[in-house]
Amino acid sequence: MTADAFFAAEPSVRSSWRLAILMGANSRTYKFALGDALLEHARHGHTEIPLSELAVPYAMSLVKHAATAPQAPEGTSIGTTDFLALAAAEREETRKLGRPTDLLLEAAVKSMPAMVMQKFHNLRGGREVPHRFYEMAGSPRQRIVRLTPELLQVAQSEQAAGLRAELGARWSIVESSFAAGIGRALIEEGVAVDWSTLQLTDKRRRRPVTGVADALIGFQYGRCLICDDVLDLADAVAVDHVFPYALMQRYASVGGWSGPDLDVLWNLAPAHEACNSAKSDRLPRPNELERLARRNEAIMGSPHPLRKTLSIALRQTNSGMRDASWPDFLLEVQKCCS
Repeated sequence: MTADAFFAAEPSVRSSWRLAILMGANSRTYKFALGDALLEHARHGHTEIPLSELAVPYAMSLVKHAATAPQAPEGTSIGTTDFLALAAAEREETRKLGRPTDLLLEAAVKSMPAMVMQKFHNLRGGREVPHRFYEMAGSPRQRIVRLTPELLQVAQSEQAAGLRAELGARWSIVESSFAAGIGRALIEEGVAVDWSTLQLTDKRRRRPVTGVADALIGFQYGRCLICDDVLDLADAVAVDHVFPYALMQRYASVGGWSGPDLDVLWNLAPAHEACNSAKSDRLPRPNELERLARRNEAIMGSPHPLRKTLSIALRQTNSGMRDASWPDFLLEVQKCCS
């Protein structure tokens, strides 16, 4: 699914935000630190803030994340004056102070306009998301960030907490794809699901990446795949097998299941726990399959490793179609159930 198709399916400010967070290219993780800082200020109703104030949560988030995972791809050249190098050098003092050191804060204010502020709204192909969430004003020495009504709408909406969870999950996925030695495995093999913890993991090392529901829910516009209503964080959320996993066990007893593995990412969808319980082991309805196809197409528009995970599944249809679309793929699975 292209960015245009993703937005057209639900043309809203939240979809614009999700485009920037979930489907933009990532050469570093600065976008996530900025997005988190923007949501925090907008949550409190701020509309105009000095860049120096926005830089505080931005720098603190990067310092925290950089302590546990890489924030740039393996092999990236990072000089001593690079912001990530400074964040590493100032990490301990920043931790002791509970705020960025003066040197780190100065570096953040200096680097943010070119490194992330000018790029946050960008999509691949030189295009931008349909809505803007801030504007820069003031002189280079006294930058002001004006938060738009669209950002306040996102940050104060009923889905705000979920959007922050989606951002955190995407950040974890990108960090994992950057990790030395692990990034290659994720890009080549995609991710697996650990059902004991409901975590996505690196297939080769079984290293936890992030929660299944948080990683997928944004590609469903924050909605339950079964009833299509909004999934609130206060709701009990389950991860549904759209095609019931019990099918594989049932068919195994009468000659074997000829379809693809149903216990993997393409067939999993966040849903209300009550909807999931009511659905039980029934086959998916046409509208649910349509939502699943659209969701999977959206994931295919995102960077590695989720895209790779679903690409592998598409090549494993029982008909062997290498370039099958998701509707084609799901039709093949349906045939296996008849």
